[in-house]
Amino acid sequence: MNEANLKAEMLQAMRRLAKSVTIITTSNGHERFAMSATAVDSLSTEPPSLLICVNKTASLHAVLDAGADFCVNILGLEQEELSHLCSGPIKGEARFQRGNWLSSADGIPYLGDAQSAILCRQDGKFSYGTHSIFIGRIQQIHNGAAISPLVYLDGSYTTTAAPAPTLAAAG
Repeated sequence: MNEANLKAEMLQAMRRLAKSVTIITTSNGHERFAMSATAVDSLSTEPPSLLICVNKTASLHAVLDAGADFCVNILGLEQEELSHLCSGPIKGEARFQRGNWLSSADGIPYLGDAQSAILCRQDGKFSYGTHSIFIGRIQQIHNGAAISPLVYLDGSYTTTAAPAPTLAAAG
């Protein structure tokens, strides 16, 4: 398979990978930055850590590349509008116009009513192709009470709030 076909097939395959929607936030001490992302995953429990993948063209990439700490805000279904706001043409502080935004003791913005807000100290980075992978060592977590995950699948938002039937229940 040639490179162009492989890229097109990969994009189609990734549309089938349901992912929780997050907003990654950071600050350079003067400005706050936010972007919607699905390229987030747990890395290790010892030490508690996760990783985020950020396109080098994203406005917050330079801040993260300089070593800034960050927060991964896991969104609920009712926060779809915030995801759109943080992935569209609006940039910078304008992305914080809506939502219950709070600030950590270190000045990192986080969403007070996110399903979970995971505050991380940056603990490594790796550049690969068009993206950088940033490792976050978890410092603090704010978990909300409700679970209604905002999920991105095949170019659309959905949720998986209702558990899928088990094989025993389906049979």
